Amino acid sequence: MAIATPPDMRPANPHFSSGPCAKRPGFSLAALEDAALGRSHRAKQPKAKLTEVITRSQAILGMPADWRLGIVPGSDTGAVEMALWSLLGARPVDILAFESFSETWANDIVKQLKLPDARVLTAPYGSLPELAAIDPAHDLVFAWNGTTSGVRVPNADFIAAERQGLAICDATSAVFAMALDWSKLDVVTWSWQKVLGGEGAHGMLALSPRAVERLLSYKPAWPMPKVFRLTSGGNLSEGIFKGETINTPSMLCVEDALDGLRWAESVGSLPGLIARSEANLAAVAVWAEASPWAGFLAEDPATRSCTSICLKITAPWFTALDPAGRADAAKKLATLLEKQGVAYDIASYRDAPPGLRIWGGATVETADIIALLPWLDWAEAQVAAEYTQQAAE
Repeated sequence: MAIATPPDMRPANPHFSSGPCAKRPGFSLAALEDAALGRSHRAKQPKAKLTEVITRSQAILGMPADWRLGIVPGSDTGAVEMALWSLLGARPVDILAFESFSETWANDIVKQLKLPDARVLTAPYGSLPELAAIDPAHDLVFAWNGTTSGVRVPNADFIAAERQGLAICDATSAVFAMALDWSKLDVVTWSWQKVLGGEGAHGMLALSPRAVERLLSYKPAWPMPKVFRLTSGGNLSEGIFKGETINTPSMLCVEDALDGLRWAESVGSLPGLIARSEANLAAVAVWAEASPWAGFLAEDPATRSCTSICLKITAPWFTALDPAGRADAAKKLATLLEKQGVAYDIASYRDAPPGLRIWGGATVETADIIALLPWLDWAEAQVAAEYTQQAAE
């Protein structure tokens, strides 16, 4: 029977999209009044702001002092592609593919770069590939957190400390919310519009000394587009790591990124950000444990994401539907929540199993997660009643 009365409590902020993500609590456009608009990004003040994005990010994340961090074109996708095109080919490569974006990286490596010694280690949505199969003599490409599957690696123990290959990590939905083990990584990428809720523009590319050494000692066999070039005349393009971007950045987005970083510092930097995100996951976990109709897509609690929290629908009325019917029903559930103004953009990713995806990153208040959960029950009851009646007719 449908729950006729909607819950009394409503999220103060209904933005639970997994990217772009919710702005930090208390955000207003007034925070961007100091943006260097109408200025050249190469001028002293605007360039200082770009450099500040780099230095604040390094400090919050506890990045090792000998790493390089740069701002690059094309958001996280651009940063990942830059790393793949610039660094791969010197060794065989293993790719972990367990959700949509990691499958994209596998496709690029196998079908675009056409690397002959590429191994794709796959797993269905909700699981991780066999991590023990990774060869430490190979380069490794993986996502720390599967944005579209809600599955994360629990730690970096599967990466050999004495590895010969480079570990290239897409961390866009993990950085600023999970503890990355920098000693086990060589390339880390992310975007502004995920955990800190920035506006879309550039990506961030972090390189270890081993990655820099590869750049300087290895030249790929393929032509390198300008926006991917990290070296010039056999030397590292140092300007990229000092605020000299390859193409023109939006200084409005730069100011927004700085606002997010300052807010991150105000809530305790990385430990505070992690605690906020883990509290959101814990609230959903309590609800899911008691739910008769939903559960985590990631069944192993150790691999459940605290940012892209993906839920599957387990109710008999739902599982009895054919695949198209399940997709339609899940979409109706998400649409109903949006119409009520309590949750925007929480349908599962288009390539993922039909269900819900709730962003639980640090900019989301746990109180809003708690307020949302009864609405999930209400919406499911409405949609279940509709499909149950259809089945009876």
